[in-house]
Amino acid sequence: MSSLTYDLTLAGLSVGGAAALTGIGLVVTYRATGVLNFAHGAIAMVCAYALRQCVVEWGWPLWAGATVTLLVLAPGIGVVLERFVFRPLAVLGSDPAQTLVASIGVFVLLVGGAVLLWGQGARDDAPELVSADPWGQLAVALLLAAGVAAVIRWTRFGRELRAVVDDRRLAVLGGIDADRVAAAGWAFGAFTAGLTGVLLAPYVRLDPYGMPLLVMEVVAVAVAARMRSLPVAVVAALAVGVAQSQLTRLHPSGWAAPLVQAVSTNLFVVALLIAALALPRVGTRDALPRTATARVPTPPGAWIVTVVLFLLPLGFAGSDLHTSVQVPALAVVLLSLVVVTGRGGQISLGQAAYAGLGALFTALLAAGRFPGLPRLPELAALALAVALVAPLGLLTGWPAISRRGLALALATFAVGVGVSRFVFAQPYAISGLSLGRPAGFEGDRAYYVLELSLLTAALLTTWLLRRGRTGRALAAMRDHESGASAAGVRVPSLKLLAFVAGAALAALGGGMLGMGLRAFDPTAYDPVRGLLWFAAVVVLGADSTLGALAAAALLVGLDAGTRGGVAAALIGVLAVLVGRFPGGPYEALRVAAERWRLRRRTTLTALGAGVRRALRPVERSGASGLPLTGVTGAGVTQSAGPATTRPAEAAGGAEPPQGPPAPRQLPLTAHRLQAHYNGFTALDDVTLTVPPGKVTAIVGPNGAGKTTLFHCLAGTHRPTHGQVLLGPRDITRLPAHARTRLGIARTFQQLAVFPSLTVAENVRVGAEQGRTRDPSAVHRYLGLLELDGPVGALPAADLPTGTLRRVELARALAGNPRVLLLDEPAAGLDTAEVTALARILKALAADGMALLVVEHDLDLVADLADTVHVMTAGRIVASGPPDRVLDAATSRETPA
Repeated sequence: MSSLTYDLTLAGLSVGGAAALTGIGLVVTYRATGVLNFAHGAIAMVCAYALRQCVVEWGWPLWAGATVTLLVLAPGIGVVLERFVFRPLAVLGSDPAQTLVASIGVFVLLVGGAVLLWGQGARDDAPELVSADPWGQLAVALLLAAGVAAVIRWTRFGRELRAVVDDRRLAVLGGIDADRVAAAGWAFGAFTAGLTGVLLAPYVRLDPYGMPLLVMEVVAVAVAARMRSLPVAVVAALAVGVAQSQLTRLHPSGWAAPLVQAVSTNLFVVALLIAALALPRVGTRDALPRTATARVPTPPGAWIVTVVLFLLPLGFAGSDLHTSVQVPALAVVLLSLVVVTGRGGQISLGQAAYAGLGALFTALLAAGRFPGLPRLPELAALALAVALVAPLGLLTGWPAISRRGLALALATFAVGVGVSRFVFAQPYAISGLSLGRPAGFEGDRAYYVLELSLLTAALLTTWLLRRGRTGRALAAMRDHESGASAAGVRVPSLKLLAFVAGAALAALGGGMLGMGLRAFDPTAYDPVRGLLWFAAVVVLGADSTLGALAAAALLVGLDAGTRGGVAAALIGVLAVLVGRFPGGPYEALRVAAERWRLRRRTTLTALGAGVRRALRPVERSGASGLPLTGVTGAGVTQSAGPATTRPAEAAGGAEPPQGPPAPRQLPLTAHRLQAHYNGFTALDDVTLTVPPGKVTAIVGPNGAGKTTLFHCLAGTHRPTHGQVLLGPRDITRLPAHARTRLGIARTFQQLAVFPSLTVAENVRVGAEQGRTRDPSAVHRYLGLLELDGPVGALPAADLPTGTLRRVELARALAGNPRVLLLDEPAAGLDTAEVTALARILKALAADGMALLVVEHDLDLVADLADTVHVMTAGRIVASGPPDRVLDAATSRETPA
């Protein structure tokens, strides 16, 4: 081996050793808690600064500073985070979305705190804990990995850790202190972060923004290890480190030289892109469902106050007006997050990249340096830049089709880091680049007026994406993706629309920001800014345009009027507390004020109560308040007047629900279906037919394959072998939304309603996406299922289970389906509601619809079904009329 190759290998092993430490910490934290610690790099930065403070500023011996930093401060940070941030989220049952936002909030808080304490300038005098000899760092990484592996494999704590990872609730029932395990995992993860920081600090720029991002770039090694395998993480880190070091030997020439050099110095970023976009997905258990709450109403008069505040800068002058120019531009960028995250429910940590591309393309077009295009006026350049950047939204939109949760967060973060490193940081793209303002708008006041006009257009765009058919489809996808697909929503296309629209808005805001600053500044669009913007929008109301405007004013105003870092620290605190008020600070203040008002409510004395009774007799119970139509589940409307017969009662007679002529009815057939999961056979050569005009039921014990068969018929799972036919047409490969549009509707065992929409809007989604041409279909099925009247205007989030079951059924029926698949439709219903449901289903079958019911309630099956199939171990073992096969089913089925 040549001397150069040997030296470069040693240098690569040194870099790989530091990356291996990061991978070890991330894997251990994830395995102990299920949280991808986005704050890992920030903890590393804080510990590096703390060691420098102790040794350089205070004159401590190196061993003393290292002991306090690595054995006290770093584990202490981990324990504090687990105890006061992530354990409360787990206790409150918060969804993984809030946990991810809290992790990003810790990152932002630590970065802002570091800026407040140590300033933004880079330091080059960090003390050296381990000698520059690469064998030292490599030995530390290998010894640490071996020690952790030994603890996990051969100690009681390791067995407890594995148990908590496999099933936390079962581990707690078995007597394991899961909180202690999680605290230990966080302490160790923070220790490795601190060790990484103090080892890297002497050789890289020690600054609050650069080091956290540098550490987080090597998250690729943990992703490559699927967040589980320590040996894979260490080997991947060392391999990438050595490869990156060896690539420095290349000295390419020609047009590709800058790109090759960029790759050779950022190979961990390339690995991050590959790991996040190409490798098998990680974090599939961490899908990010939306909290089941209705949209927080806009405070009265809030828009008037907002308009006044945004017009006030027109009276400013000097530096105040120059600072205010940044607010509308940043507001447009944050509105892109409202579209993607608030409307579409997708995690996007890379919006800063699209904002930066908008500014860069605007500058290149205005300077005449964009390949193949002439020099353009600034406004034309901005418009064309938006058009060019919008399709690039597919960079994050395409992965979103098959990814959710943690996997999507990593993919969007990787795209943001990649654009920052390979575009914004390259001299060939930005050297000598300036950006002016449009003709006639050179002054700050004139330009601010232009910005307000563009902000108004952006607000109109977001408003349109909330209203109408598209707005309801986006809300459905955000609230329950599988339910939206079952209702006929084209989820993949809608995700692409959200990301493309978000990229366009971000590019518009980025271009406006660049023209306001009169320059393209790459640091204004780095990935750390993207994390800060995402956290700010989420904590101030992701679905609120007012929240985006407030976040823009807060971020610009605090950083301009106070010491740098205050805005980041404040947003970090709010993000850390996101689990306590998922509706945003306004919702928290509203709830607190309501509670205080109730506590301070005045009460009448006995004399006062007597006077009130004399002046206003108390109304009889049931004669006032909200009508109970559709809430009780009975077949009679409860109101102040006489009881009236509802359509549910009529359904029990000979007349089916009245409506337009049904489409030609077709049978749904499963032919020799097989399905396998990781070697387990869930379906084994299953054949059945769901004929029109009949109710077909499937019963059997848990694990018999009923749900898998249901998913294969509905299109949410593709069988390994076999066919699914609708009449003569093979629909085996069609997705769920395509089957819905052919006339196959379904309900879910776990409720699949859209909580942020009203009852009527839920049903309207089914009618619109099912392409029902009858304008009265929504009102007809609302009436049929006793959901008309005041109940139709209520948010679905506030309704009981029985009512929501009927909402889901009404939504399925509103698409005028040929086949209706019902997965345990009686779950959560009382006796009266089950009776009413049976009447409706019989009436639908009498009208020619094909019904398939998967149900554990054998009494309901006996009363309802024409044909019953009994499943056991993935096979149909008996079929026939209910009275002949249910006795056999009873002997096989275990209690649900």
